[in-house]
Amino acid sequence: MSLVTRPAPDFSAQAVEKDQITKVHLGQFRGKYVILYFYPLDFTFVCPTEIIAFQENLEEFRKRNAVVLGVSVDSVFSHLAWNTLPRKEGGLGGVTYPLIADLNKEIARKYGVLLEEAGVALRGLFLIDKEGIIRHCVVNDLPLGRSIPEAIRVLDALQFVESHGEVCPANWKPGEISMKADPKGSKEYFHKVN
Repeated sequence: MSLVTRPAPDFSAQAVEKDQITKVHLGQFRGKYVILYFYPLDFTFVCPTEIIAFQENLEEFRKRNAVVLGVSVDSVFSHLAWNTLPRKEGGLGGVTYPLIADLNKEIARKYGVLLEEAGVALRGLFLIDKEGIIRHCVVNDLPLGRSIPEAIRVLDALQFVESHGEVCPANWKPGEISMKADPKGSKEYFHKVN
């Protein structure tokens, strides 16, 4: 069952931010958009490419009043060791957003991304709105890295819908035409694009 349109399952857990161990509670981000993503394990292969790509796009998320939170089933000590390792050696090189430790696998289980037998999370990504409601999710299998530009595009679309009351058609990007969500108004869109 999809969690989209439901309140995001709450959690409180330890995290690593750069070289510090902190505590993160999902509720502390109320009033901001949250990109909550899960990755399988520290010290692996596809995972650092995603984590670093989120870091490299962090300012784009901040401009949109969004925070990024990464979660895996590793301990904060594993996160810390990996985050302080240089990128040229397969490390993260100082990611500044929270990497959350889900050692007991409860967060992954609550979000429906835990592979129970393997004991790791699938590559789930959840867009949570300012009110704490999940508005979008996508889940990839372990070998398939996700698209950070697509996460930004969907965040842009959600914010457009919230501020303009119109819906966003396929592949919509900021500055492109949107659509009124009614039979008559939608014809204006179809007339322009076809």
